[in-house]
Amino acid sequence: MSQYFDKKAVTKYVDYPVKEDMELMPFLMKYVGGSRTKIKEMLSQRMVYVDKVQTTQFNAPLKVGQLVQIANRRHKHDFRSKWAKIVYEDAFIIVVEKAAGILSTTQPGSRALTVKDILNEYVQRTSRSFSVHSVHRLDRDTSGLLLFAKRRDIQQILTDNWKDIVTDRRYVAVVQGNMEQDAGQVCSWLTDSKMFVTYSSPTDNGGKYAVTHYKTLKRANGFSLMEMKLDTGRKNQIRVHMQDLGHPVVGDRKYGSTPEAYGDAADAAGRLCLHAFKLEFTHPITREHLKFEAPYPDVFRQLVK
Repeated sequence: MSQYFDKKAVTKYVDYPVKEDMELMPFLMKYVGGSRTKIKEMLSQRMVYVDKVQTTQFNAPLKVGQLVQIANRRHKHDFRSKWAKIVYEDAFIIVVEKAAGILSTTQPGSRALTVKDILNEYVQRTSRSFSVHSVHRLDRDTSGLLLFAKRRDIQQILTDNWKDIVTDRRYVAVVQGNMEQDAGQVCSWLTDSKMFVTYSSPTDNGGKYAVTHYKTLKRANGFSLMEMKLDTGRKNQIRVHMQDLGHPVVGDRKYGSTPEAYGDAADAAGRLCLHAFKLEFTHPITREHLKFEAPYPDVFRQLVK
């Protein structure tokens, strides 16, 4: 048993050397013991460490020579924020689920709180890193999965090789009206005005080419639940392309949403109904294939109930 010290109390760790390649869940059940529910609770309470890094991913792959440790109590530096939830963390990256209503990272001329600010404070408190680095962004009012790097060189690897590293990235949205097609794609060139409004053109207008694939999951109550997959990641891409189809995202007054036309139901959403629910990528260092999904927000389901 090894010990690490903090200012308030002694946290004790039971060591479990990894002697065979396997995933974390079966390893914990075999060597630590207990039910799957108990093991998941330990993971969610951030009591499990792999090579001294807190690990919450139950299917994290283990290699011979690594060290798994179980803490006797929750770490005093647990991450808690109404704006973001840590889905996965290791020595190189952090994956979070961002709430709607907060910027991903600092924008020029803005002093608003960002997810990056919150994560910076977290990693500085835990003395494991000086800062985190943004890899991609979500709009302020879009919720869902975001990837951050914990080192500048990792950020560079991810941004330089984004198209090769990210194997699947999908969104879900509730749009106004009954979508005519079950599936399809929108292709256009997107450019910004001086007023920061993105415009779409079917022909090259000097902007950036954008492709959005969409699938209709459900139609109900004058709304459609949609899944989108992007070939490109342009600013406001989904929002503008849904406007192009005549079915703007619920809550998106900037790009054509008209809540008054649908009564109290659309107003009840209280947010932009766009959520980044799926993210799959190859780890920039370990080369492992990682897959994450964030559940659809409850309000989306209520609109198409």
